[in-house]
Amino acid sequence: MLSFGRNCLKYCSYFRRNSSNENLCSITTYLQKFPELFVLNDPIEKISHKMQFFHHPQKVDPFLFQTTASYTHFPIKLRMKPEFESWLEQSLVRRRTLDFLSPFPFSTGRLRPINVHLLIPLICFNSCYYSTKAPSRSYRRRARKRFLKSCMPTLDQAQFQFAQSQLLPRFTPEELCNVIAIQRDSLVCLELFHWASHQPRFRHDVSTFHVTIKKLGDAKMYEEMDDIVNQLLAVPSIGSEALFNMIIYYFTEARKLTRAVHIFKHMKSNRNPNCSYRPSIRTYNILFAALLSRGCNSYINLVYMETLSCLFRQMVNDDGIEPDIFSLNSMIKGYVLSLHVNDALRIFHQMGVVYDCKPNSLTYDYLIHGLCAQGRTENAKELYHEMKTKGFTPNSKSYNSLVNSLALGGEVEAAVDYLWEMTRKQKSVDFITYRTVLDEICRRGRVEDAMSFLQELQEKDLVDGHTYRKLLYVLEDDYGNSANRIESGPALVSSENRW
Repeated sequence: MLSFGRNCLKYCSYFRRNSSNENLCSITTYLQKFPELFVLNDPIEKISHKMQFFHHPQKVDPFLFQTTASYTHFPIKLRMKPEFESWLEQSLVRRRTLDFLSPFPFSTGRLRPINVHLLIPLICFNSCYYSTKAPSRSYRRRARKRFLKSCMPTLDQAQFQFAQSQLLPRFTPEELCNVIAIQRDSLVCLELFHWASHQPRFRHDVSTFHVTIKKLGDAKMYEEMDDIVNQLLAVPSIGSEALFNMIIYYFTEARKLTRAVHIFKHMKSNRNPNCSYRPSIRTYNILFAALLSRGCNSYINLVYMETLSCLFRQMVNDDGIEPDIFSLNSMIKGYVLSLHVNDALRIFHQMGVVYDCKPNSLTYDYLIHGLCAQGRTENAKELYHEMKTKGFTPNSKSYNSLVNSLALGGEVEAAVDYLWEMTRKQKSVDFITYRTVLDEICRRGRVEDAMSFLQELQEKDLVDGHTYRKLLYVLEDDYGNSANRIESGPALVSSENRW
């Protein structure tokens, strides 16, 4: 089939070079040039003159091309070979292949000529099976928009009319809010909101905006929600802190950080004493979480960390808001992810002294992970012991980071001790941690101890069969097959007692 696709490309180039301005194609020359594609029912000697290709606009049969002689009245059928027929059948299923039929102005009830040198290239180049280039980003975006538009639900008119019947002729915003709140269909809620906007002597208030935006945000209808938000911003006298915090949250969930910052600036520019919706600690925490979720590596985290630190200083110095434990943990996490561990330790030492809040388990987990990532195992162990004295238990990420850092630093015995402590506290050990510990044991020339340690992990059901085989194959490939020596050797002392 691949060679057949290449032949189609060759045929396309042939038609471009040899096609005339007329809509005629010599059937004799065509069949002699490309016998791989079509089979003629009649002998080629009977058709020595030029033919013209036709097809019916409503009964398009792509598997049967029918030619009519220019000067005779008998039809001559030209059939495709089976391999080309199956390839074309698969290709025509694709929407992009069928799109080439749309530009032709077909009319009902009569035949229209088709140029073969136009038809074959369109079939070949619109097929996705032989393309070596991935679809472009713009095409994927257009295809996704078309798909979402086709999957968009329609308004339930019966439910909308029933919701309308529950409202009195002169309903209040509170009554509209109650009716919208009990609706399960977000489209009905949106239609009720728009319908109420056109009613005489009715004005929306904070409650109607709040319940409508919440319904649209929960349904992930962010474009419709954006239209409602624009209507809200056009009325400066309407707003509340909870309403704008919810809008910022949904915009960050939709990855529209620019719109979220625009709402934040709108809150800061408020000078109306009757409508107090200045940013609060909750507003800043939502933005902190959104900025931390944007980075996928240390370089991107470094870029967003500069914005995060400016926002933190603005919260503390300009607005005079006291940071809580979530804000401080966000700063510590941001500094750790951007590899600025010393700045994270500075925030940690200011907790309880400058800021009126104590560190929690997440604070220690972030710092232990950051210190281990830089190889500062002694500082990580100090924080680990301080964490245990305060009654906190490290999470699996802190344990794995500590075990890996100790093993890579040459402290294999301490790494194995922490690994057994992980298993006693039912913390999950990942594959990288197991492999790092086993590799460091083998690098010291203790391959048998590494194999016996792996066998004990399997006997205690700490690793499943798949993980055990992967680790065993890695050790055998890197350090030789030591399984026979273990099976035939003397009984080994328990690894947990050995270390």
